[in-house]
Amino acid sequence: MYFSTVRFINTQDFAFEIVEENSMKLTKISLGATLALVSTALFLTVFTAGLLSANQAVSSTGTITAVNVGVYSNSACTQNLTSINWGTISPGDSVTRTIYVKNTGNTRITLAMTKTNWNPSTANGPITIAWNAENQSVDAGNVATATLTLSVSSSISGITNFSVDIVITGTEG
Repeated sequence: MYFSTVRFINTQDFAFEIVEENSMKLTKISLGATLALVSTALFLTVFTAGLLSANQAVSSTGTITAVNVGVYSNSACTQNLTSINWGTISPGDSVTRTIYVKNTGNTRITLAMTKTNWNPSTANGPITIAWNAENQSVDAGNVATATLTLSVSSSISGITNFSVDIVITGTEG
């Protein structure tokens, strides 16, 4: 009888190297070297992805115009507020500012806010300004505390600076 032995080799831990024209050399790769190669590949993938993403900060100012009311930066209503510096805002972020709106007339008013003169005009949409005092009633001589919130869309592009006029109106009734 003739017996032959077959031996199976797990090739994932080995590398083959051509030594001469018709022969190969089998070299065992250490687990440490394999982990180093995998770690390097993973690091380069994460690093490259970080280089490909970009953030764009948006700087802004807003001019405040008051109609039939006084708008102030302090609760004592001694510092007129004529502009707001929102600072630099990153895409996807929001920033808030507290303002004080005083009814300077002698009858009850209802508050409203509008935004005009966006510059550039394409900023209106990816950038929004809202407040929590819309349709709020304020008696004569009283003060309403309001929070303005400026939000920048995470998908904004091409806008690095903008300005807008914020008009706060008190309507009798």
